[in-house]
Amino acid sequence: MSSRYFVLNKPYAYLSQFSREVPTHKTLADLGTFPSDVYPVGRLDQDSEGLLLLSNDKKLTDALLNPRRVHWRTYWAQVEGIPNDKALDLLRKGVDIRIDKKVHHCLPARVQALLLAKYPEERDPPVRFRANIPTTWIELQLCEGKNRQVRRMCAAIGFPVLRLIRVAIEDLELADFVETVTEIDQKELYAKLKLG
Repeated sequence: MSSRYFVLNKPYAYLSQFSREVPTHKTLADLGTFPSDVYPVGRLDQDSEGLLLLSNDKKLTDALLNPRRVHWRTYWAQVEGIPNDKALDLLRKGVDIRIDKKVHHCLPARVQALLLAKYPEERDPPVRFRANIPTTWIELQLCEGKNRQVRRMCAAIGFPVLRLIRVAIEDLELADFVETVTEIDQKELYAKLKLG
């Protein structure tokens, strides 16, 4: 049986799984027909959007999910407020977040304010808007993947995330894929993910 690889642009409000927990849930099964042995390699929470991989390649799963195997993931986060350099430096040094009632010290992140000629299209439904509180887009690159980590990190410095999009894993960039679902071959995928 050959390995198959799919790059998804997961929309907002979809679960990163094929099974519905309640009848109204939107799942990956709503995005296309996939081989029965293909599963998500990692997750994006229901409220997050962007790059998600599906595969039946166990080597790929280990390479991307094993904490001992470091790789960088890039996120764009629209946060409430305008973080200054001091706040962003906290993320660069690593902040403490709570996971399963335990304190986790995040590894240092690469962080910068995001100045784009064109920002992502409005989400449906749109993020909440408050006229007296501006929003800012920031880019974060992490080499670890704890549950809801970007959201927890930004909340820890006082700038809650309103919208979160994973835009890259290593050199695999969401912008290179036009369709919601694209099948990709192993050689190209492994090269972009810097896997030997």
